[in-house]
Amino acid sequence: MTSSKRAIVLGITGGIAAYKAAELVRLLVQQQYNVQVVMTEAACQFITPITMQALSGNPVFINMWDNAIPNGMPHIELSRQADAILIAPASADFIAKLVHGRADDLLSTLCLARNCPLLVAPAMNKQMWENPATQRNIAHLITDGISVLGPAAGEQACGEVGLGRMLEPQALMQAVTKHFTPKLLQGKRILITAGATLEHIDPVRAITNLSSGKMGYAIAQVAADMGAEVTLVSGSSALPAPDNLAFIKSLDAKSMYQAVMQQIAKQDVFIAVAAVSDYSPAQISPQKIKKSEDTLTLNLLKNKDILADVASLPNAPFCVGFAAETEQVIEHATQKRIAKKLPLMVANDVSIAMGQDHNQVTLIDDSGTHTMPTANKSEVAYFILQHLSHML
Repeated sequence: MTSSKRAIVLGITGGIAAYKAAELVRLLVQQQYNVQVVMTEAACQFITPITMQALSGNPVFINMWDNAIPNGMPHIELSRQADAILIAPASADFIAKLVHGRADDLLSTLCLARNCPLLVAPAMNKQMWENPATQRNIAHLITDGISVLGPAAGEQACGEVGLGRMLEPQALMQAVTKHFTPKLLQGKRILITAGATLEHIDPVRAITNLSSGKMGYAIAQVAADMGAEVTLVSGSSALPAPDNLAFIKSLDAKSMYQAVMQQIAKQDVFIAVAAVSDYSPAQISPQKIKKSEDTLTLNLLKNKDILADVASLPNAPFCVGFAAETEQVIEHATQKRIAKKLPLMVANDVSIAMGQDHNQVTLIDDSGTHTMPTANKSEVAYFILQHLSHML
């Protein structure tokens, strides 16, 4: 998405949460960040530099006087090469150093000498977090324009429960991604549908499809990262609700239609990603249907077309459709776009996309087709939304 070739200095301070830094480095490298780890001497008591070096692929710096930097000024060189500095975990002691501008080791000195954004992920005992001194320090960091990520609440290493836990690596990864994502949709209100619908036959059976919801959820998360005010209407999906957006669960086509129509008047954009069932049973049996006959006949009624109805509204928002096809993908998607009078249609082959972590899409608009090679769904989401932002 936007992470390719981004350089991050990951600072690790002393605390039991240092073990999570290993997974964080793995995730950052996986997303193509260039990670340079800098550790305090206290951090080395909890996790070894060799572990961080193996995961990051770069030498780890600890000493202010390390001769590996040719000019002997690692605090300058490391900060100038970074697009951002992330301190995770950030101990209470190190946060106090930042507030007072102390520079008595390599990590605190490069933070003071930086010319790039600084993000900190606090990690400490709940009493330390709640202490008025720490709260004053956190407020001071925020006033100085430093991003504070967390902390989270939960069980701590000391056995107590409360605020002070460092955010999990995946949450920190998402925070870094959000930081670097251009705010191309700032102020836009976007309604997105995702997942499969379940059309009940009886209390235990339903007609559904193989949509996992991964594409719609990725679009919702990336849209929020790009500054949009997002509402996600989700059908059936095993995925957790993305952070920082409104979430509505609507399992069948009828309830999804109602949820969309209740929200649509205040939206700037509608993106219909959900795999909505075209048909639903004319009647739902109040009891489980017994296996008594060799054949079972179901009478199905056509469901309302959510996207077509939204697009035909007098003051319709900008509408984006998804066409999941098994053959003649571009031709069929183009026909759907014309029939529903959509400014933008996203075409994809279900054999590539359905239930997978990757997708390959072609965008169809008035100017023609725009194809993105196969990529993970977050990258595909950014491709779609970046194109959309230029059309608004």
